[in-house]
Amino acid sequence: MSASFRVTAQDPGSAARTGRLETPHGAVETPAFMPVASQGTVKGLTHAQVESLGADILLVNSYHLFLRPGVETVEALGGLHKFTSWTRPILTDSGGFQIYSLSPLVRVSDEGVRFSSHLDGTKILLRPEDVVDLQVRLGTDILMCLDHFPPYPYSDETLRESVRLTDLWARRSKARFAGYDTRQQLWGISQGGVHAAERTRSIEGLLEHDFDGYAYGGLGIGEPKTSLFETLELGHGLLPADRPRYLMGMGYVEDIVEAVGRGVDLFDCVLPTRNARNGTLFTSRGRVAIKNLKYARDERPLDEACRCYTCRHFSRAYLRHLFERDEITSAVLNTIHNLHFYLDIFREIRHSIQSNSFVSLKKSLISNVSQKEEIT
Repeated sequence: MSASFRVTAQDPGSAARTGRLETPHGAVETPAFMPVASQGTVKGLTHAQVESLGADILLVNSYHLFLRPGVETVEALGGLHKFTSWTRPILTDSGGFQIYSLSPLVRVSDEGVRFSSHLDGTKILLRPEDVVDLQVRLGTDILMCLDHFPPYPYSDETLRESVRLTDLWARRSKARFAGYDTRQQLWGISQGGVHAAERTRSIEGLLEHDFDGYAYGGLGIGEPKTSLFETLELGHGLLPADRPRYLMGMGYVEDIVEAVGRGVDLFDCVLPTRNARNGTLFTSRGRVAIKNLKYARDERPLDEACRCYTCRHFSRAYLRHLFERDEITSAVLNTIHNLHFYLDIFREIRHSIQSNSFVSLKKSLISNVSQKEEIT
């Protein structure tokens, strides 16, 4: 059994499970959602607010911190936790997604990734060993290996090359990490898209190196949902039960509960916070576009079933007014609600697994929360 993760409950009607993930900066109860703090902060909120909403762990992007303010600066100021004054666990993304999203600036080879900084054009080479080094130096709790995935749709040849590179980099990352005497964890990322043979090859390659946890990468980028869920079912049958499983970048509630039902433990996405700033709010009866004129004199709270600070104190009319006036407070109040909403759903998910009622909760969430527009 893994010393850092243990399963605490198993749903009898699905592969859903609860667990406890131990890190150098505390424990995380799973299934868990990581708010995205790319630059070391969740946009619009203080750490105290994020913590009060129930977040146990943050996702921080090592690629962005590598560029600004620089690893040397963070290290000199005591490491990522001291620099940001976040005392709980932190997972850092390796930068693999930036290879994907900044592809015109990137050149990929066995050696690593050559790219031009999107800030000033500086030429940079990042090898998998470098990515391990910078995350260790940042002092993060959970490090992710450098990985590579192609945009969807992809050819078989492109997918095979992605799996080969990811496996090569994972082996080199593990070898580099083995040279450190640290309680930090290194997790491997599987690739292969929704191609069963390639995903299997990727996962089996990772298992040879005995990582502390395993992630599904390269999903949620346009492939059919049925294929995505089949891939998670495939992974559930291959991955060891005593290691945490992380589905990277998956954000809609209906997709999250389907993934939990297939054995996934950890999630992250910018969806709740980015949508909050753009005026799309998630409620127990569907989504609300707060800019709509119909809310101009609406005295009701955003969600009568929600107990967050925003819903307990402000009307839809006021939230619409703030959004229309482009007030900073709009982003703050909207983000408080959306993040509370997501973290509260994860509390419900954990409770439902422990009480053998996950399947019922899943049906309810898919029926109500996943509505494109609020049910009136």
